[in-house]
Amino acid sequence: MSPPASFSIKRSVTGLSTRTDITAVPAVVIFAPTASGKTALMYELFSPKGGHFFLNAEIVSADSMQVYRGMDTGTAKPDRNFLSELPHHLVDVAEPDCQFSAADFVSLADKACADIWSRGRLPVVAGGTGFYIRSFLYGLPETPQSDPCIRELLNERLRREGNGALYAELENVDPESAAVIGRNDSYRIVRALEVFYVTGRKRSSFRREQGFRDMFSFLFIVLEPPRELLFKRIDSRVDDMFAGGLREEVESLRRKGFGPDSPGMKAIGYREWFQCDDENSVRERIKRDSRRYAKKQYTYIRDIPGSIVIPYSASDADAERVRAVICDFADKIHLPYLT
Repeated sequence: MSPPASFSIKRSVTGLSTRTDITAVPAVVIFAPTASGKTALMYELFSPKGGHFFLNAEIVSADSMQVYRGMDTGTAKPDRNFLSELPHHLVDVAEPDCQFSAADFVSLADKACADIWSRGRLPVVAGGTGFYIRSFLYGLPETPQSDPCIRELLNERLRREGNGALYAELENVDPESAAVIGRNDSYRIVRALEVFYVTGRKRSSFRREQGFRDMFSFLFIVLEPPRELLFKRIDSRVDDMFAGGLREEVESLRRKGFGPDSPGMKAIGYREWFQCDDENSVRERIKRDSRRYAKKQYTYIRDIPGSIVIPYSASDADAERVRAVICDFADKIHLPYLT
């Protein structure tokens, strides 16, 4: 079953993996920007109650903020009923004051995928955190170990000077890394500067791109919604979050002791409550930050060879197109678990 001709398919020797040996774990990897309709698509394709259900699968979430417990409304986390119908992994695995890294994600995702496959189901890694997805496909880059002295000096400067000053410094010494690191991501700003001052090299120079990891057989799908539609969906989602109790959720987290320095609370939808004085300003800033983030989400995945890019408006026809591509992959690897 071949994908329709309208799909944009970029293939190379380092791209789509179709290994058929028994040691390779098949994994469908789906990148979708925020508010694109990914959760609904997972339901349609992989929940027994979905309209396009065809395959027994479990989801491994590639969302850097859905890992945090208690952050449900602001991260648009699937509700408990959905999670009971379609199992998700890497959701609610850390407290908001814990730093959850790409290395943590890859390690846990590897274990989850192997477990899912061992039980006769297909692992589907899906989300919008491009750095997580790229790291999962290629493996983590080799970078120097941390230097505690330099790390502490940078953290002290961070406390005194703030994110903006260190981010501007990173733009000067390593503009490539700065281009893909958010201005509010103090952890990764400090890490990139640390690498530079320890080695004299840009963090972006430590590349790993020698091809997809051969412990997996990958199918990599990129969903690409029209920008105007995506922005409308973002604005609507933010309004729904407020109606669904976002303010109360943030207040509950603050009562538990989580503040602006907690890694989880630096997420869009949470950090804005520490930046604005009134709720309307918070709402508009969340919408603005979400739109900006949606534009940046493709940074880590836009040049990955082997990706199958599917224009996506969250229609039934779009769901059927995604289904057809996954069916083609299942045929190539002789997947025996089609229902």
